Amino acid sequence: MCPLTPELQLSRAIEDLLVARNLRGMATIQKELSAGYVHRAAKTLFEAQGEILISTGFPVIGTFETDGPVGAIALYNALEALGKNPILVCGDPLYSKLVTDFECLQLAINDLEGAKQQALNFYESRDIGCVVAIERPGLNAQGKYCNMRGEDISHGCANFDPFMTFAPCPTIAIGDGGNEIGMGNVIDALRELDITPSVTKCDELIVADVSNWGAYALIAYFSLWQKLDLLADIDCQQLLAYLSKHGSVDGVTRRNEPTEDGLDATQGEALITELRRLTGYLPNE
Repeated sequence: MCPLTPELQLSRAIEDLLVARNLRGMATIQKELSAGYVHRAAKTLFEAQGEILISTGFPVIGTFETDGPVGAIALYNALEALGKNPILVCGDPLYSKLVTDFECLQLAINDLEGAKQQALNFYESRDIGCVVAIERPGLNAQGKYCNMRGEDISHGCANFDPFMTFAPCPTIAIGDGGNEIGMGNVIDALRELDITPSVTKCDELIVADVSNWGAYALIAYFSLWQKLDLLADIDCQQLLAYLSKHGSVDGVTRRNEPTEDGLDATQGEALITELRRLTGYLPNE
């Protein structure tokens, strides 16, 4: 057996860290992925030229959940620090909350045919280097969107799937449950979980206990390669408070509170600390 390269060893360590709690069965799904997926995804983003689309926003009880937008904003800021041109892509109400602070593209709600034409028109007129989906609902086999409870949420869901399907560039997706864009890559394994799975695929899938954390893993590699501790700039509490002020809810509790998937900010902060240790910015304990 060939020895693992240091970068593959690091990627495996990060991949294991992301699913260590196994909150929704992602440690099971991880076994179906070819090791090194975090490294490959990060390298694709780090080398991408042109604009980078980052879509997020999972609808919950008429608004949006905190998991997804926190990671999307952190990734947006990191890519800007690298001199790249990110665009946040989402539907209302999230779009209207973010557009005053970030470069954004608005998606239509419950209009799949319109979304297909929007994606095709957009790609004809823009130079896109990579497309990323973070905790973005993915179409299931019936052409609908379902939440973690199996409820049909199509009527209030924006359509991003065509932007992945027709992308003229690499695509990356991050998910934590099985009903998100990208999970079509592991559709057979998802039958073991109590979820209505998404069938939409991507080029590189990252699974995590909380989708926001997958974005931090990408930023960890940027920090390593740029020789700049970008993870130190992420303030989980501030980002959660920002979204909470704009009407977000925790996707698990469904309450307007500065938490993600039932976890307070200290849990995300602890994961960032461990990522900083793995990339050499903090000493090992």
